[in-house]
Amino acid sequence: MREFQVMKQELQEMVHQRLDMSTELSDEAIGDVIDEVIMEKSRNMYMSSVTKLTLRQELFNAIRRLDLLQELIDDKSVSEIMVNGADSIFYERNGKIYTWDRHFESREKLEDVIQQIVSRSNRQVNESVPIVDARLSDGSRVNVVLDPVALNGPILTIRKFPEEAITMEKLIEWESLSQEAADYLKILVQAGYNIFISGATSTGKTTFLNVLADYIPKTERVITIEDSAELQLHDIANLVRMEVRQADAEGVSSVTLRDLIKASLRMRPDRIIVGEVRGPEALDMIQSMNTGHDGSLSTGHANSPEDMLSRIETMILMGSDMPLPAIRKQIASSIDIIIQLGRLRDRSRRVTEITEVLSCDQNGYVLNKLFQFNERDDLLRETSVYGNAPEKVRGGLDRTGYRLMNRRKLRAAALESPEI
Repeated sequence: MREFQVMKQELQEMVHQRLDMSTELSDEAIGDVIDEVIMEKSRNMYMSSVTKLTLRQELFNAIRRLDLLQELIDDKSVSEIMVNGADSIFYERNGKIYTWDRHFESREKLEDVIQQIVSRSNRQVNESVPIVDARLSDGSRVNVVLDPVALNGPILTIRKFPEEAITMEKLIEWESLSQEAADYLKILVQAGYNIFISGATSTGKTTFLNVLADYIPKTERVITIEDSAELQLHDIANLVRMEVRQADAEGVSSVTLRDLIKASLRMRPDRIIVGEVRGPEALDMIQSMNTGHDGSLSTGHANSPEDMLSRIETMILMGSDMPLPAIRKQIASSIDIIIQLGRLRDRSRRVTEITEVLSCDQNGYVLNKLFQFNERDDLLRETSVYGNAPEKVRGGLDRTGYRLMNRRKLRAAALESPEI
């Protein structure tokens, strides 16, 4: 293995020497040069066909793509890649984390791959700006942390998204929610209810936001605002996509989420979708919902609808000196529905709660729980365990028996129904 890596490094240097980096090179041109140097090398030493093919692929990945990580990127069963320095790589497959038996040749090579990823997203990361979010060309989410923040070397985390768009039908098939709940949410989206999707890390908030957005009427003008563009909305002709911009080397010219939300209000939106609210931009998002922009969608990190409302309060206080009662009143009048997502002990992602936000009083928010995930104990005992795989959680998202109280938007959209 060591001899292979030495030979690969030698051939890579030969390829770089022969490439004209001053021009835009096609994949075919780079492949031709790689074939040329491998052929020259094989005249002086024996190489099997498998070795030649492996060398060609790895050299191309190192020069044009993401080096050894490309193998994991191309593996459709891998959902997340975690690089903890050059010598430690992990990946997630089917909800379980594995150690990879490969590693980068050096810290410098890992840093080269990171700079390649970040530059393609028009971002920068260095010692003065050691943390950055970016994305790959396929939309996969990337987070980078460098020295001096990362103590065990450059940290690279890649959250992959499936090539095929996930639909509500697939979520129902995977038992993430029931058909009844999906039909219910479809009417709420079409009627223009403001919906917030809450959940912990890796519960599928962005995926669920994409699925809900498919219910938006195709005639409406939709504006998406994200820190790093990940949403993939389909069949919406009047779509505007915006992404924040980092400050330049001098620390100026940044464009924040707050800037983009304020700009979107002057762009005649029917719907505003904010990928994730995590800071003082929460105030701008809430105010936009309160100024006639119904049907807005967003996500946030929290473990329950109550926690999500408390977190929004905290985020607003980060950028405003408004009194807390006024903040709570604005939140309660702007957010109509909170969808809570969870990742259960069998690693499955489920909708665990759908709750209506009614109002607030001196005791806090008044909530109306519409759907609740209930585990089926009788079915749970009938399941079996294979190896170390967790026992499958059986259960479903059930109606609580409470009806939607705020029905004004249903009536305005002519979608009033006794089933809602």
